[in-house]
Amino acid sequence: MAKHAWLVLLCLGVVCPLLAAEQETLVRFHGGIGVIPVSSAAGPANADGTFPNVNKNIVRGVNPPGQIWVIADLKATVTTDGHITVRGRGLLLGGGNNIGRNANASVFATLICEPAVPFTQLNTTLTGVPLEPNGDFLIDDTLSPTPSECPSPVLLIRSAGNQAWFAAGIPKLDGRDN
Repeated sequence: MAKHAWLVLLCLGVVCPLLAAEQETLVRFHGGIGVIPVSSAAGPANADGTFPNVNKNIVRGVNPPGQIWVIADLKATVTTDGHITVRGRGLLLGGGNNIGRNANASVFATLICEPAVPFTQLNTTLTGVPLEPNGDFLIDDTLSPTPSECPSPVLLIRSAGNQAWFAAGIPKLDGRDN
């Protein structure tokens, strides 16, 4: 009986730390920012109020959609083995005739860790998960390729259709839970 107890303790001492090491947190996000497709306009305004030159809100090489999107909340955790869980609430159109609706969109997540080009896009399954009518979603997937480190994390929630980004996560770099 003592041999069995010793064997169990030995296995727990070896296996549990290995499992824990595989699932160490790489980066977390708490809060979200909806997309505004245009980051700035230039030149004198046209007679109709439009501008001749606009700068699209491109984030690390990823284009925005054509319309504003809002997000009520976002929480995400990425572990060192590439597992990602993203819980989003209220990802909805923030303008146009379908304001407040989900546009029947499906979304996937992209983590980009480099602060400068070239950027590597670490993606969940590109077919994505459908938004609920109220804009809520849950992504529980594995990033491909698997991240090894993430010195400058950016998390984008993207359209499974045109792959534009709809929302971004706010990195939680201080390690506190609040």
